[in-house]
Amino acid sequence: MWRENRDSNGDLREAAPALAGRRAFLKTAATASAGLVIGFFLPAAVRQALAQEGAPAARPPVAPNAFIRVAPDDTVTVLLKHSEMGQGIWTSIPMVVAEELGCDWNQVRVEHAPAAPEYAHTAFGMQMTGGSTSTWESFDQLRTAGAMAREMLVAAAAAKLGVKASDCRVADGVVLSGTKKLRFGEVAQAAAKLPAPAKVTLKEAKDWTLIGKPTRRLDSLAKTTGKAEFGLDVKRPDMAIVLVARAPSFGARLKKFDATKAKAVPGVLDVVEVPSGVAVLARHFWAATQGRNALVLEWDESAGANVSTPQLRESYKKLAATPGAPAKVAGDVDAALKGAPNAIEADYEVPFLAHAAMEPLNCTVEYNPAKAAKDGCDIWTGTQFQTVDQMAAAKILGLKPEQVRIHTTFLGGGFGRRATPSSDFVAEAVQVAKASGRTVKVVWTREDDMHGGYYRPMWLSRFRGALGEDGRPRAWSHTIVGQSIIAGTPFASAMIKDGIDGTSVEGAADSPYLASIPAHRVDLHSPTSPVTVLWWRSVGHSHTAFAVECFLDELAHAAGQDPLAYRRALLPKDSRERRALDLAAEKFGWGKPLAPGRAAGLAVHQSFGSYVAQVAEVSLEDGKPRVHRVVCAIDCGPVVNPLTVEAQMQSGIVYGLSAALHGELTLKDGKVQQSNFHDYPALRLTEMPKIEVHIVPSTDKMGGCGEPGTPPIAPAVGNALFALTGKRLRSLPFRLA
Repeated sequence: MWRENRDSNGDLREAAPALAGRRAFLKTAATASAGLVIGFFLPAAVRQALAQEGAPAARPPVAPNAFIRVAPDDTVTVLLKHSEMGQGIWTSIPMVVAEELGCDWNQVRVEHAPAAPEYAHTAFGMQMTGGSTSTWESFDQLRTAGAMAREMLVAAAAAKLGVKASDCRVADGVVLSGTKKLRFGEVAQAAAKLPAPAKVTLKEAKDWTLIGKPTRRLDSLAKTTGKAEFGLDVKRPDMAIVLVARAPSFGARLKKFDATKAKAVPGVLDVVEVPSGVAVLARHFWAATQGRNALVLEWDESAGANVSTPQLRESYKKLAATPGAPAKVAGDVDAALKGAPNAIEADYEVPFLAHAAMEPLNCTVEYNPAKAAKDGCDIWTGTQFQTVDQMAAAKILGLKPEQVRIHTTFLGGGFGRRATPSSDFVAEAVQVAKASGRTVKVVWTREDDMHGGYYRPMWLSRFRGALGEDGRPRAWSHTIVGQSIIAGTPFASAMIKDGIDGTSVEGAADSPYLASIPAHRVDLHSPTSPVTVLWWRSVGHSHTAFAVECFLDELAHAAGQDPLAYRRALLPKDSRERRALDLAAEKFGWGKPLAPGRAAGLAVHQSFGSYVAQVAEVSLEDGKPRVHRVVCAIDCGPVVNPLTVEAQMQSGIVYGLSAALHGELTLKDGKVQQSNFHDYPALRLTEMPKIEVHIVPSTDKMGGCGEPGTPPIAPAVGNALFALTGKRLRSLPFRLA
């Protein structure tokens, strides 16, 4: 898509649209209210994994959906194609635009973009938010958009001032030439009439004035004053509140139901059957709750009756004793392990986990079947998968995708749960609207959310290792057992190769330690189950980092070597893992005496293009682990907003600690036994450790920050607990008793 010119450091200096055979890359349009509008029209990329069959129809003409709007009143609105769910892109991505545009930062506003092909992810070909990709994916694209708008504004101002464009400069939303000046708003409409520049020159990193500077968040005021609109805040005329009675166990099917008592509840408007269960529509939440409780339901639960955590664990152990599909193999592992006098074996286990976002799932749908052919459908929700949800809704309603208007609200947390290939919570709301003919808001209670499926899978890792005379590993066998999150989805054909779901083995098959181990093997078993599973913050790294970093620690202790020195010996001197590890150890003061009753452990892991090391200081309080301090170092390449990086590392650590110390979903007779935060607790304020975040100065390729902070914390704490107690805890959550 790009024709690029980069400097010696790899920074983009010039960008222009690719030429022959491509649809026009840039398009501008003017409106009386918006002034200058800059938009990108991207070529179609991979269109698989969408919720309608067959190739999509040719895109009809659409109104220009722009990334940047410069208004006559000088305000600059950035339309954010990604979803803001707390990760800070509401600020960092507009910073990228403002850097090149040269506007007054105080005049910057942000809106969520509508669902449209123009906002497709440049790598994935659909509009979505996930994989810690938002900033790096938008970085060059929106710098270019900002530079385009700047040059068009300068050209318009130069013409009006009667000077050469080369004699002009911009600063804080003003075009200046000597003593003459014009505000952006004064020339926005004139700029919109000019042709888009064929290419633009981008700033060098040394000239950045905003990128890389700590910048306070643009959404903080709205969120702290309650003005920000989340999905649960949406209100529409004549809207019914809906609760759905869903299957009580995995694979259960509805046999019959009686809604007589439910319809008699004051405030209940209707009861309709939908594919996911029985929906109760009411004037308010309490009536919907009482109505749902009054339903008489009969389910066939035979499909999931035998699904239980102990049964799954035993089946996983049996699989782990057999060879799996090879993900990475070098040397003769069995020969190296056979008869090794110092062979070490260990099983590491992690449970199913819920995403447990602060805002439970919800979706509002405005749909009138009598007017649908003309008016289409409107959906308000916090989603990470705009394109997938739009096409799922279109298929259900028999509409064209462009007739489904998705209004993305703020998300009260996502962690992957609001990005389902099945569009489950959005599709369900659309089904209710279709069946009832009403405007509906389908709300999930916390218990619904906890029981609603789509969990981080349960995993077992079986290791066998052997040490050489120098104490370094000479053989490494790692068998992974757990459900694939990709199997059965439209992504499978692209993401499962030779029986290997790459998300199952990421962080293990590509571990940097393997390069220095002569004989190594990573293989995979992907058993099936009625339990629905999905990506969870940091995806496969959420289990592989814990297993790999803890087992490596076991090898270090078996060799009688310091865990830091052991890792440093296995990592290349110039590796980004080692740079992060060295900085975290230095800032922590690794090797220095700690207070009595305390110990430290460390871990380093790469995920989503970023390299994160963490050192945890722990003790025991009333026989339970207590984490007092975490020192984190991250190499994520060039940094847009250091405050965002710091916040995301803190967030990832807290999320990971919640799982390491508390998180566990258990199954019995096909049912999840936990239901709310009383039995699935998150980290409490009183448990919060002191967290220090240090950023490795780096000009390497930019990585993500939303997820990489989570994987290292569990192994860092586990390794610290071993140093403290001499007991190796190989399953999560950590329990000493």
